[in-house]
Amino acid sequence: MNARRTVRGLSLHAVVWLIAAFVAVPLLYAVISGFKSTAELTNNPFGLPQQWKIGNYIGILGDGMFWRQIANSAGIAIGTTVCTVVASAMAAFVLARYAFRGRELFYTLFTIGLMFPFAVAVLPLFLMLRTFGLLDNPLGVILPQAAFGLPLTIVILRGFFRTIPAEIEEAATMDGCSKFRFFWQILLPMARPALGTVSVLAVVASWNNFFLPLLVFSDPKWQTIPVGVQQFQGQYSTDFALVLAYIVLAMVPALAFYAVAERQLIGGLTAGATKG
Repeated sequence: MNARRTVRGLSLHAVVWLIAAFVAVPLLYAVISGFKSTAELTNNPFGLPQQWKIGNYIGILGDGMFWRQIANSAGIAIGTTVCTVVASAMAAFVLARYAFRGRELFYTLFTIGLMFPFAVAVLPLFLMLRTFGLLDNPLGVILPQAAFGLPLTIVILRGFFRTIPAEIEEAATMDGCSKFRFFWQILLPMARPALGTVSVLAVVASWNNFFLPLLVFSDPKWQTIPVGVQQFQGQYSTDFALVLAYIVLAMVPALAFYAVAERQLIGGLTAGATKG
């Protein structure tokens, strides 16, 4: 039994290390390649640079457009997260704590949204944004992203809200607490792990979104970092080392955010699983 358990543990560790290597090796390759010249990258693709060319990274960091794209992505991600979480929390509260005719139908409609691909809505969405004058406007990205983020966020928050004992709400009501006050001052603080989880998911989804900003923004001043990577790659398509340096620097904010939010994300998922 002990031998079998040891073999199973070693196998699990081997799989984890294999997955980690699968993720880390390409990232490390891109970082090192960004310190090379294109000629050296072509002649020596896998070795260390003979002369570390830090100018690739310094030049990008000194580019104002790069920082503008970072700021655009961050602002849109924050706006999307606020809209998604606030709207989803209120909808999930009603769907979880109140019994009314058609409640499950409304919830089913939200869950159907999980199966609705964004590509299907591209043409009507573009026409709608143009009609409301939201092209080349951050709201033209924030509002659709929030709408597409509602289904998953509502599913997660509704499941968490339903685990809150009804006795807490009854006691608060007996003390003169209104439904609105119970929601904002009692329920939301108790649901902080779930709110943190859905916030992280919303930020990551917004940061990685490429197609919608490409569709909405034609003015370069509103470009987000994924669109900036595509534009930079097209502009410097023959300078592979410089392109890799740009990609690495574009990944740094997302990796830093995930490193900070990882504990919150795992803690929220674990809390939800425990309560479920």
